[in-house]
Amino acid sequence: MTNNDLLRRLRYALNLNGAGIAGMCALAGHEIGPADVLKLLKKEDEHGFALCDDTVMAAFLDGLIISRRGPRDASPVTAGSTDGMLNNNLILRKLRIALELNDVDMLAIFRQAGVTISKAELSALFRGVGQRNYKECGDQLLRNFVRGLTLGIKKDEASGK
Repeated sequence: MTNNDLLRRLRYALNLNGAGIAGMCALAGHEIGPADVLKLLKKEDEHGFALCDDTVMAAFLDGLIISRRGPRDASPVTAGSTDGMLNNNLILRKLRIALELNDVDMLAIFRQAGVTISKAELSALFRGVGQRNYKECGDQLLRNFVRGLTLGIKKDEASGK
């Protein structure tokens, strides 16, 4: 899944606009204007499309964490540092942190999208790359998570929660 596609899906799932996305990027120290964000949200075949690189996506996800959970205390080694190595596992981890989801919540979100995975399979997605039971998060799994997130939020809004 491309960063542009993911950004569009998250914008819809979290009910954000261009200014909100720009504000989240600013929280993470990456300045981008709302007009530039709109270019990132366009489809590849639309006029004015701009490619969303890992730096912008990482800044958006870090800003999402800061906006929902507050700034992190400064530490010598930051676990959120991506150094241009953004992958689906890290994206899923950052979404989990930002939305304060536990295993049960995440499994429910996957079920909402029609995907059944075990708690062990979920935990394998959050292991380190070198660990024995590490599992790479595929595009389809991440896409289904965001879809389940969208469906879950819309369901909560409809029920008045």
